[in-house]
Amino acid sequence: MPARPFDRPERPTVYLFDIDGTLITGGGGRDAMERALALAVGAAEAHASFSFSGMTDRAIARRALAELGAEPDEDTIGRVIEHYLAFLIEDLAAAPCATPAGALAALERAGSFEGVALGLGTGNVERGARAKLARVGLAGRFTFGGFGCDHEERAELLRVGAARGAARLGRAPEACRVVVVGDTPLDVAAAHAIGAECVAVATGSYARAELAACGPAFTCDRLDELFGD
Repeated sequence: MPARPFDRPERPTVYLFDIDGTLITGGGGRDAMERALALAVGAAEAHASFSFSGMTDRAIARRALAELGAEPDEDTIGRVIEHYLAFLIEDLAAAPCATPAGALAALERAGSFEGVALGLGTGNVERGARAKLARVGLAGRFTFGGFGCDHEERAELLRVGAARGAARLGRAPEACRVVVVGDTPLDVAAAHAIGAECVAVATGSYARAELAACGPAFTCDRLDELFGD
């Protein structure tokens, strides 16, 4: 069993936290994306048939555009993202948002030790990620990350985030322990793909048993469960 994720690290450690469902609940992101899709394709409204949980913003736009019969080329995806960001800012101002119980304590614990780099591993493009964090008072907590604008595939953006964290610690990525913290099976799969540990927390749309079945290193109902004795 690996060391508990929020104990004093035995070697340099990079934490990569997901945002939606992990650090923030609420926010209206789906509504903003569907409004953006409608505007981009010139429709009165647009509705995607699939869950956005664990997906990157660009992957959501690409799949939804194809569903709507539009060509998901780079220019169109770019327009969707720009519209989405504008709508997201509006929605965040009005939507109820919160930080799940235990998340702040976990951030404090993880960031309290030497040899730690505290970052993000999120499918949000960076501007959207920063806006969401600002809405719940977490804007200054993270100086780096891997974002949906770094890569459309979640595993690859985590790889980017891990490399940035290692650089902040003055180490090579392979010299660091990497702990991915998220709330969906896609977070777990992406962590496995880069050889990282994963903490799966049931504060999003997936139950603890569903997450545990994906094989994370740790599963919990709230992140502060994962402190040592």
